[in-house]
Amino acid sequence: MNWPTGLLGFAAGLLISVATAPVGVSGAVFLLPVQVSVLGVPSPAVTPTNLLYNVVAGPGALLRHHRAGTLRGPLTRLLVLGTVPGVVVGAVIRVFAVPGPSVFRLLIAVLLLPLGGWLCLRTLRRASRPAPAREPSPRAVTRLAMAVGVAGGIYGIGGGSLLGPILVGRGMPVAKVAPAALAATFVTSVVGAGTYALLSLTTTGDIAPYWSLGLACGLGGLCGGYLGARLQPRLPETALRLLLGVLALGVGGLYAVQLLR
Repeated sequence: MNWPTGLLGFAAGLLISVATAPVGVSGAVFLLPVQVSVLGVPSPAVTPTNLLYNVVAGPGALLRHHRAGTLRGPLTRLLVLGTVPGVVVGAVIRVFAVPGPSVFRLLIAVLLLPLGGWLCLRTLRRASRPAPAREPSPRAVTRLAMAVGVAGGIYGIGGGSLLGPILVGRGMPVAKVAPAALAATFVTSVVGAGTYALLSLTTTGDIAPYWSLGLACGLGGLCGGYLGARLQPRLPETALRLLLGVLALGVGGLYAVQLLR
């Protein structure tokens, strides 16, 4: 990795995480196409490189949430309990089964485009006519987290971009979901990156992460994540929900465009 590439990775990690950390999204789902299309990271090495970004970037936002006392609670434990085994399964599938990225992009677009639009409309409607919503059960949360963990292990996304819109759409407040989603993303990424590192010792090909680039992007995310988490308490719930909805639309639209190319 040369200096221009490293600086570009740092800047990308910083800008993405500032915008996504307030709603519990690490930004890895946005960084993935940047690494492939701009920074030239090959597949499947892009997956563990993205997980490495989450490992380095995660402590920034988590430190801020820890100081604010928002990491305590059962939701964090439920998400970690589901995502950790899921990411190991996903990593094994990615290395040995090598599922095509087109299927994943289609699933993300089909899921997040309507979910993001629905969340934005529901938030605007809720601002004028507040109404209580039933939160999902602990068992449903754990099952969702496991499914997201598998996707994270296969494609190197943190999972917050999926967990956040779904849980907030089911009635949970963003201030509760965001720290739990970021904590689950961090723990899952540590396990996932370690799994890929072990698999690289026994399997040929570009499986190990691009360490220098992952660290450069992660350092940018470390700074941006702390700033984003610091911004969260200053933003009203309606603004956070709209931001999460817009991010879901952005991710879904991004992958839809890639499918059409």
